[in-house]
Amino acid sequence: MAGKRKANEAGSSNGLRGDVLCVLGVLKVATADQIQRLASPHLTYRHTMKETASARKEARTASHRGAANDLRRHGLSVDGGRTRGGEEVRLLTAAGLVAAAIDLDREPEEMGGMPKSAGRSGASHPMTVNETVIALIRPKPDLDRLTEQPAEAQAAARAAVDAPNGIGTITSYATEVALPVKGTWKNPAIGSARADVVLTAPEAGVPLLFIEVDNCTEEAVLIGRKFDKYMRFFKRKEKDTDGIEKPMWRTRWSAPEWEGYERVHPPVLLVFHQVGKRSAKSQMAKVADLTRAHWQGKWDSEDGFHSYDGRIPVVATTLELLREHGPAGPAFWRFGRKERQPLLDAIGNPRRDAAVAHRRQAAREEQRRRTEREAAAREARRPVCADCGRKFCDDRWAAVDRRGWGQSRESHPHLCEDCQSRAVAAQQQAEADERERQEQERLRQEQEAEQAAQKSGGWFSRFRT
Repeated sequence: MAGKRKANEAGSSNGLRGDVLCVLGVLKVATADQIQRLASPHLTYRHTMKETASARKEARTASHRGAANDLRRHGLSVDGGRTRGGEEVRLLTAAGLVAAAIDLDREPEEMGGMPKSAGRSGASHPMTVNETVIALIRPKPDLDRLTEQPAEAQAAARAAVDAPNGIGTITSYATEVALPVKGTWKNPAIGSARADVVLTAPEAGVPLLFIEVDNCTEEAVLIGRKFDKYMRFFKRKEKDTDGIEKPMWRTRWSAPEWEGYERVHPPVLLVFHQVGKRSAKSQMAKVADLTRAHWQGKWDSEDGFHSYDGRIPVVATTLELLREHGPAGPAFWRFGRKERQPLLDAIGNPRRDAAVAHRRQAAREEQRRRTEREAAAREARRPVCADCGRKFCDDRWAAVDRRGWGQSRESHPHLCEDCQSRAVAAQQQAEADERERQEQERLRQEQEAEQAAQKSGGWFSRFRT
């Protein structure tokens, strides 16, 4: 025990250090508060009896702060400065990223890059990225670990558990991911895009989602130019390991193919946080107008939906709306639509899905009717027994319908199996009776011949005497 304490002077467990590695491996820069809310959300509802919010925060984050300190002593993490609110941020070293890659089961090139000057600049953008990830995941506390807490704390935890689910876990996310328009994944060329967040959660209906975060400090035109890079990246093709050329993004991430004629690029979610002077609402409108060529679909009047072949589904929200409603609530505005929708509806095409479902249902109905017609026509051709009048069963019909060379022919093809059995039995009995009659007739004739011979012999003997 003493040795372990010396190696980990803050007294952290392997599990706590693993939590810190995992969260920092994904987010790159995070506060102890963010690490705790993601890794141990039940702690949010402990220490509620302390007098001040700062005292409660100090108590609930103590374990993860200690784990981060132990990782620092092992050379796996470093202090990354402070946020504008004065909170200390942590980030991993190169060795820490390697260790985190092992825990996350990711290749080094999948870990993404590090935000530049995150702590020295107040980490405003990375903190918003982290809060976006937390708002999308909506971590659920373990109620079994809160049984000794006050009723108010348990009620708040229960409300969080009963709220609509988020999407994925921390391992479903990656940050600072290069999207090379030229070059390689590891060495992207100048002019490539870099996604703030990439979400892969097919089990939640989101096979692939790229996320861009803005604190309302960046000009709309600069955000719009990112979509030019996204489009170049989405159109780029490479040969996969199977030798087949496909969009480059499919060589790294999997997503189901769109059916039929439509091929839509992966969706991009914009999350605006009202920190800067620009209005989030006006930012959305400006970016939508600047990127219209990339997202605007074509109306299909016949089927009643927009086709987005070769387009990027672009969705926008604010961090406030995302926190309030979560992914399942009406927090997302799809560029080109009027109302806010849940995320899955916003990145999807419900009208198209309804039209496709209608066509499929119509096809199934037509197939059902065709099958019924074919079955009725077949029944009309089904042979009927010439004796009892019953229809042939399928096996009997197949037996009498054999036309192949070498196939034995049925003796009574006009009769059902039962009637044939009786007919064969009657025929066999008749043949046996006929054989018996013929045998009797033969015996009678032999007897008559013998008697005639005897009688003839008697006359001859009389003449000789």
